[in-house]
Formats: sequence, C-alpha cells, structure tokens
Amino acid sequence: MAKKLYVGNLDLATTEATLSELFGAIGEVASVALITDRMTGRSRGFAFVEMSESSAARTAIDQLNGTVVDGRTMKVAEARPKESRSDSPWGGGGGGRRRRY
Repeated sequence: MAKKLYVGNLDLATTEATLSELFGAIGEVASVALITDRMTGRSRGFAFVEMSESSAARTAIDQLNGTVVDGRTMKVAEARPKESRSDSPWGGGGGGRRRRY
C-alpha cells in the first residue's frame, strides 16, 4: 500500500528529480510533488513524496530524516491528511462580513 511522506525544510534549489533519486535509493517512488508558490513559481521549501510500499516509507523516514540535502537539514515525516477548510470559524467566503459604505 502506498504511503505519502512530508518532506520539509528543503532548499529552494532542491528539485523533484533530486528527491526522486534520493528516495528511490530506498524504495520505489510512486510520485514526487514539490510545492511551489502560485505567484512566483518558486519552491515553498517542502514537498510530498509517495512511496509504493509502506515499509519503504518507514525506512525512508528513519534514514533520511535529519540528513543534509543541498545545505539544509531535511525533515521527513508521514504526511497528515489534508484538513477541510470549511471548518474555519471565519467562514470560507471572501469578504462576506465587510461593511459597504
């Protein structure tokens, strides 16, 4: 069963290819998603790597968490499920509470 990992504290120059090669040495990589800023297109310093096997994901966490990649100490952990934004106490609209004069 595939397991998604969070990879944080990445250097802005780190690429998806670098991560794929690094995690591929441990096990089969199903996908790599380097998160980028919508406006600038630059890396936001974190990514998600999906490993094909959960045992390979556990090994990747054990071996790669705390290692230095491109001059930064990388953080690797199991990814948490994406939270729903509709539970926000501020609503989900956009300026619905603004007064108009």
